[in-house]
Formats: sequence, C-alpha cells, structure tokens
Amino acid sequence: MKEQRSIELLAPARDLACGIEAVNHGADAVYIGAPRFGARAAAGNTLEDITALVAYAHLYNVRVYVALNTLLDDEELAEAARMAWQLYRAGVDALIVQDMGLTQLDLPPIPLHASTQTDNRTVEKVRFLSEAGFRQVVLARELSLDDIRRIHQACPDTPLEVFVHGALCVSYSGQCYVSQACFGRSANRGECAQFCRLAFDLQDADGKTIAKGKHLLSLKDMNQSDHLEALLDAGVTSLKIEGRLKDVAYVKNVTAAYRQRIDAILKRRKEYRRASSGTVHLGFRPQLDKSFSRGFTDYFLYGRNPGIFSADTPKSLGEAVGTVKEVRGHWLTVAGVKPFSNGDGLCYLDAQGRLQGFRVNRVENNRLYPQEMPRIAPKTSLYRNFDQEFDRLMQKKSAERKLAASFVLAENAFGFTLSATDEDGNEVSVTLERAKEPARTPQEENLRTQLGKLGGTPFEPTDIRLQLSGNWFIPSSELSDLRRRAVERLLQARRLNYRQERVVWRETHHPFPQRELTYLGNVMNPAAEAFYRQHGVERVEPAFELAPPQEAALMFCRHCLRYSLGGCPVHHKTRLPFREPFYLVGGDGRRFRLQFDCKACQMKVYAEKK
Repeated sequence: MKEQRSIELLAPARDLACGIEAVNHGADAVYIGAPRFGARAAAGNTLEDITALVAYAHLYNVRVYVALNTLLDDEELAEAARMAWQLYRAGVDALIVQDMGLTQLDLPPIPLHASTQTDNRTVEKVRFLSEAGFRQVVLARELSLDDIRRIHQACPDTPLEVFVHGALCVSYSGQCYVSQACFGRSANRGECAQFCRLAFDLQDADGKTIAKGKHLLSLKDMNQSDHLEALLDAGVTSLKIEGRLKDVAYVKNVTAAYRQRIDAILKRRKEYRRASSGTVHLGFRPQLDKSFSRGFTDYFLYGRNPGIFSADTPKSLGEAVGTVKEVRGHWLTVAGVKPFSNGDGLCYLDAQGRLQGFRVNRVENNRLYPQEMPRIAPKTSLYRNFDQEFDRLMQKKSAERKLAASFVLAENAFGFTLSATDEDGNEVSVTLERAKEPARTPQEENLRTQLGKLGGTPFEPTDIRLQLSGNWFIPSSELSDLRRRAVERLLQARRLNYRQERVVWRETHHPFPQRELTYLGNVMNPAAEAFYRQHGVERVEPAFELAPPQEAALMFCRHCLRYSLGGCPVHHKTRLPFREPFYLVGGDGRRFRLQFDCKACQMKVYAEKK
C-alpha cells in the first residue's frame, strides 16, 4: 500500500494569542516571527511567548515554525545564531530563513525552511535548496498548478509549501527593491513601505494619461479554498495562510474555514492524512468573506487571467450584501438577502470609483438608518466590511480542540487501576489503593459519569470501560482524583513522546544554477557570499541595500498592465493606441518606467531619473 502523505495546514500568528487560537481552530502548524530578523518587522515576539506557544501546540502535535527570514548584515549574524540556539532549546520545529549566510554559522540541529523570499520558482532552484539541506521549500506565489506539479515530479522527496490565502505582493517575493529605493526601507529586511498599495496615474511616452489615480499595482487577496485538492494532487504538502500582521479574529475565521475544507478532502482521499492530532469543535460557521480581503483571486494557478488586481481601492471591501433600492432623507433600503445589525460597517464605490463608507446606526428589516447619511444613489452595490454580530462571535471563545481518549477502570490486588490511552497511542496507568467495598446502589452510571468529566482538559472521552467483578463503591472525590492523575500523566506522556526533528547542517558543494549573482542574489554579508562561492558561483555582486546599481529593475511582476489593458501581443494579438514606454506617476510626482518582458511573461518597474 502506498504510504500516506502528511498534509499540513499552516496558519499565521502575529503573537501568542493568535498562535493559540490558530491551534484551537485547526492548524497543523503555526508560523510566528522571531524576536528579531523576521520579514514582518512589526510582528516580532518574545522568546517567552514563543516558548509558551510551543508548549501548547505540541500537545496537539502541532509544529511551530519561526520566521528568521530577513537579510542580515555582517554584525547581525552572531546574534541570529544565538537566537537560533535559543529557539531550538525552546522546542521550535523549524526556522524559515532567507539569508544563506546563516548556513555558514554554528547552528543547532534544527530544520531550515527556504522562505518564499529566496525566490523559489524553478525546478533547478528547489532541487538546489533541497540538496543543500533545506527541509521544506516555500514556493513563489505566482506559480501555476503545472509549475508546481513539475517541481514535485523533479523533487518528489522535497516537502513543498504554498500560500493558499491572504495578501499578495505584486513583485516576486525577495525581488522587490522599490521600498528601499524610494523610502530607505528594505522589504528584504522586514520594512516594506507598501508601495504597491499606492495610487498612480498611468501615462504613455507622449504624456497622455491612460488611467488616473488608480491602484494599478494593488492585487486582490489570494483564495485557493476551492482548489486545495488540486494543489495536493500536484504535490503540495503544506497549505499556508498569509497573515502575520492580521488580528486574532482573522486567524480564527480563516484557519477554521480551511480546516473544514481540508478535512472534507481527507475524509474522501485516504492517501492523504492530517499532520496533527485532535478534533476541532467550532462555535460558529466560518465565512471567508467576513474577514479582511481586497476581493479574491486564484492568481496564476490556472494561468494568466484579468481579475487579479483591484484598481479602485487597496482596502477591504468585505462581503457583497446587495444594492441600494431607495434613498430617503435619513434612511435607505437595500435589495438583498443578507440580514443587517446595528453597528455594521458598509462601504461602496462612488461615481468617481473612490471607496466610501458609513456605519449603520439602526436596522428595520431592509431599511438602514446610518449614523451619517452618505451621498449614495440607487442601484449602488453595497459591501459589508464590518459585521457587528460576526465580530461579537469572534471576540468570544469560538472553538476548542479535543484529543480523543479512552479509559479502563479495572481491579487489582490492592484496589483499582485506571488506564488512559489517547488517539496517538500514548498509554498511562494510575492506581488507587482501596479496599473493595460493595455499594448499596448500582455504581456503573456514576463511575462512567465521574471518569468522563474531562472539561477543562485537552481530552474528550471516546470510550469508558469498566472491568470490575462486583458493584464496588468508590467515593466520587477519590474517582475525581484518580481521573485527574491519569490526565496529568497522559499530558506528561504526550510531552515526553513529542519528537522534535533534528537536522544537522552539513557543508555541500553541488553547483548553484547560476555562475554569476547580481544584486538579485540578495547577498548582504561575507558568509552568504562564501556559501555561493562554495557552490560554484564565480561572481557575486552585493545586495541592493549595500550598493544599489544604476538603472536597476526595482520590481519583477507577473501582473502586467499591458495585459490588463487588453494590449498583450501574446494573449490579445493587438496593440494599444498609446506609445511605449508607459510610466507610473505617483502622487509625489515620481515616475516609474514599465518594461514588458514578453519572453519571461513579466513586467519590470524602473525608477525614472529626475
């Protein structure tokens, strides 16, 4: 029989609270920022909080990965190595890294995952990283299903991780330098200034305006919830939710939604199995459109398509709730089937395409009384970006995760033995020394009731058996203590039996796919340069942050504005009535030249000299 493939739902954690709720709502693994050197500088966490998350997660065999994925300068390497050892001793399961200089240090025997920041989009790159010792590779978001399948077929033993939900960078991850060039804030060092969410004019070479004040680089959010089975069949083992800056309500809702989708697949497809333990019991119905999104796209999973960006706004629209039917002095009516609540936040696009919003003060069926009456016309589409009732649900306890456990109460020569076995096969026994005293009333129901009181513990009883030769009396207090000791012993056994994977980093010398590295290699320190030279790279240029080259491309995008305008010579077989090159013009007057590389099917962005 073919061995089952372990499937991992990987959820984000901004902090300890988010990490715990990710576990409670069904994550098989959680990723969280290190105290320093994470690609979201605003999402660092203390070592104490990471240690607490590890202890909680490991009870359910949930792994904890820590993002240590910025580029490092030479002075930071020693601190990063010390941090790696601290995280290893805390029980962390893997480090997500970008800087190859880390591999030259005295690292603990902890698995390394190659961050998507290492620009993993080819068979050759993934194979190289796997042979270099990386335990898991995070693929570029822009890959199609066929691309992923080809990589898996060429590297069948390499666990592949893909993003399935959340915000999208318009440039290939790790290949975006515009924030550093314009604002002195390096995306590769966790300080992205969100340049791609700004509004621009689009002009041609003659200064003609093609589009004005539009968010031309702002992508919708990824949503692959309908394509998970196809991703698994293509060879993916880790399904990753983006969101290390998102709040706990987002983590709860999105994690639970994907847990349900994945479980439905695992129920039908026995060749796949879940990577962690426990059953999630939800107190709400997950709905992806209730959480922050800029609209959804499956991006390039099935090839190029026009619906990947949102030119009107980079903000969250939320769920579509209907259209305005009638507008009066202090109220409006809505044609739709969605119910409303006092306090809901609604938004719409005005006649100029700008996002406007208002808060609902009072609701009478489909008649809404806003706090301040908006300037809105009939037939305008309405969206809800804040659902008061759903938010109340998310602020409460909304899920619990339970481990199945069976109990056997049996006699022994000096009293009784309670044995407990959990769903992973951990088994413990505790004893009660007590003379066997016949009860005056039947005890079976009371014994089962007392032994089944597992509230407040991670366990739920699936089977309680009694192996007794008589109707013996055992006081409820003594049964309670016996059960408590069995649970404590079982929790201890789970902690002791958790196996933290150990991977010793060994020096390798197989050739890197390129002989020369430009600034795109992101080599920030001598240790990283030594790594590449060790693997046959003959010429290594410094990172953009150290020595920005003249005329360097600042962004490399699969998103193509010429395609979006209907003028792609490959897909549309037509030309636009504007002379190239095209320019993005920012609100501050800065100009950025666009270059369309049809051979690579990508758009490059260059800063125009003043």
